[in-house]
Amino acid sequence: MSNSLEKAHIKVLNGKNEGTDVECKFNPTEYRVEKTVNYREHKTLLDSPVTQFTSGTADVLSMELFFDTTDDESDVREYTGAVDELLEVDGELHAPPVCRFVWGGGLDFTGVLVRGDKRFTRFLPNGVPVRARMDVAFKEYKTAEFQKSEIKHESTDKMKRWTVTEGETLWLIAEEEYGDPSHWRTIAEANDIENPRTLEPGTSISLPPL
Repeated sequence: MSNSLEKAHIKVLNGKNEGTDVECKFNPTEYRVEKTVNYREHKTLLDSPVTQFTSGTADVLSMELFFDTTDDESDVREYTGAVDELLEVDGELHAPPVCRFVWGGGLDFTGVLVRGDKRFTRFLPNGVPVRARMDVAFKEYKTAEFQKSEIKHESTDKMKRWTVTEGETLWLIAEEEYGDPSHWRTIAEANDIENPRTLEPGTSISLPPL
């Protein structure tokens, strides 16, 4: 097993600079991946509103990059500027380029750069910066075709029977069977259930096809 140091880098995937690498002069000391989903509340005659899933969101990779050119006294903006270019509109794409942040075999993230916040902290006597810290954030990028290929469409295509167990609700059953809790209404209508909170354990209900 090799213990050699692998440098993190950003590879440009499309546009006029496709195939080029942006070097991270120093590897990050940490990084953060944030994932969120969106829900919406629907008011009903029940005690509490019904919470319904509306959409997923793209993952966001964020970190601080460190650049230092004190040794050779070159302008550190040579490095920060290369990262800044990933925020600029590419003439061929009419949008900033898609890129991959790669760090050995531990991190491989495809996305678009959405933030680059620079702080210059050390300077030569003539004012040229030689040290900088840059907070960056990449938003995950997936084509529609790729996302469709990941989705498992496994909803019922014929009438099924379901025996309710302790603690189950129509929302949980709809999520399990159809992959979408909002289809609890479909189950309620098929079984003439007026109050979805009154499911009794042992009750057999019908799950109609969508």
